[in-house]
Amino acid sequence: MRLRRALPLATTLFAGAMLIQPAAAGQEKSTAIHTKDVQRHGDVAMGFSHLKTIHHFTLTPSGGYIRVAANASADNSTREMVRMHLAHIAQAFKAGDFSSPLFTHGRVPPGVPVLKRMKGLILYKYQDTEDGGQVGITSRDFQAVAAIHEFLRFQIQDHQTGDSTAVQP
Repeated sequence: MRLRRALPLATTLFAGAMLIQPAAAGQEKSTAIHTKDVQRHGDVAMGFSHLKTIHHFTLTPSGGYIRVAANASADNSTREMVRMHLAHIAQAFKAGDFSSPLFTHGRVPPGVPVLKRMKGLILYKYQDTEDGGQVGITSRDFQAVAAIHEFLRFQIQDHQTGDSTAVQP
């Protein structure tokens, strides 16, 4: 009697485990596909290969930074494309145009609706760096700073940069 009751239970548990496994594998696959899409779309939006650059996102008390550098110091072409792209991004974001991150990520990044609404309270400042460039994004408004942080944390996660999501001094 016990064997007959245990056998259907074991079969049910085994079947359930088999259903869970493909779902987890499917999620890993969809994450891998998303990452490849972000990289591919980012290359188009930026005008240079993500493989030739390194991206960093830093959160500060007043907002944060987007930094991009050419991997090879002798790669003048990529460095100039980085500078052109980031200068353009600073102007576009200032105007409330976040179409580039929308295209890159396939969705509106968190924080963007607030950044658009509060664009007059946010400063976007482009600067050259030795190997590329950076965009400082700052505000004195608490809500705007929170949106900047939300946006930058999303970038860190979706670009898988490994940067800290904590506010740096």
